[in-house]
Amino acid sequence: MNYLAHALLAGPAITDRVGGLAGDFVKGLLPGTLPPGLAAGVALHRAIDQWADSHPAFRASRARVSPARRRYAGILVDVFYDHLLAVHWDHYHAMPLARFTRQLYEEAALHVGELPSRFAQVLPLMQSDDWLAAYREPAAVGFVLDGMSRRHVRQPNPLAGALAELERNYAGFEADFLSFMPAAIDFAERRLITRVTCGQ
Repeated sequence: MNYLAHALLAGPAITDRVGGLAGDFVKGLLPGTLPPGLAAGVALHRAIDQWADSHPAFRASRARVSPARRRYAGILVDVFYDHLLAVHWDHYHAMPLARFTRQLYEEAALHVGELPSRFAQVLPLMQSDDWLAAYREPAAVGFVLDGMSRRHVRQPNPLAGALAELERNYAGFEADFLSFMPAAIDFAERRLITRVTCGQ
């Protein structure tokens, strides 16, 4: 769900960024049908997700979600962190956000035929409305969560109106994010260095 964070954490290689962006659409064992570069990007995406789930700041954010929505806390925190990354983007990347996302969509389009068909369906919508840069606005976060509530398999679900969770404790989520992000960058960089060292 946190497309922007995964694209940032993926580092300089195009296939890692595209794999990071598309990681949630790829199921099953790797490499599967993916070429090696994209499979490596998806593997990094999965490693980051697994690491994030146990990080104290991420766990603190999940605990901030109300009991009524606690079952979906991981999804909500992913989206909230993409919003906060967009807000604080200039602290983490030299390229302006709109230029970064435009480049990312173009890179993904070059590889879309190698990725699951569901990603191929979503990418044009992501690009036309610039979903990732739009996360900067809380209203866009609310729109995304309301849309997810309609598409979620389990109905009814409490994702509709879940922007209220962010609004109710914005400072807390922001403090968690600002603690989490440097550690996430360090983890991803070390993972990439290890991959190069091991010749993976």
